[in-house]
Amino acid sequence: MLTPAELAALRQEYSQRGLRRSELEPDPIAQFNVWLAEAQARQIIEPNAMTLATVDADGQPWTRTVLLKICDARGFTFFTNYDGAKGRHLAGNARAALTFWWGAIERQVNVTGTVVQTSRAESAAYFHTRPAGSQLGAWASAQSEVVAGRAQLEAQFAAAQEKYGDAEIPLPPQWGGYRLVPQTIEFWQGRRSRLHDRLRYTRQPEGAWKIERLAP
Repeated sequence: MLTPAELAALRQEYSQRGLRRSELEPDPIAQFNVWLAEAQARQIIEPNAMTLATVDADGQPWTRTVLLKICDARGFTFFTNYDGAKGRHLAGNARAALTFWWGAIERQVNVTGTVVQTSRAESAAYFHTRPAGSQLGAWASAQSEVVAGRAQLEAQFAAAQEKYGDAEIPLPPQWGGYRLVPQTIEFWQGRRSRLHDRLRYTRQPEGAWKIERLAP
């Protein structure tokens, strides 16, 4: 176990490169896709993994890691069980935040905005690209509910497997997509002496994006 002094001494000096305003794309989604492609090129494991922050009915923040599956002009889309904890939180408070951390290239992206559900057609289109096992898992798991043990989950999976066999597995009614429509997107590049580069895009009322540099 690390001592308090050892834990406090853990630090990394960031020095790979900087980030200038002149290097940024005018549109933050285009800029994000540039960085995502660079993270993938560096073979970062699951570069589309993002921390999703939500707030429950008592005002308690929660975070968990989900996978980005669609990124376009509309926003950042992921798929999940609507009846799980994150779905319940978003039903009560649609404001959420995302963080992407790519340590190997000393970069972070932070996103805030409002979440909306995708259409059933879009959810179904993605659902049917998933491996059959993942599709069956969506039927077998009542996400976030207490279970008696692993055997219960495996029995529910086996029941779903028997029910659908080799037939097409339908989209569960409680499963689908959420799209976070961004209000702010901040690009963070690590620099020496903790003088990191932080450049934030903020959506303006007319739809344009304002870019500002933030102190680290």
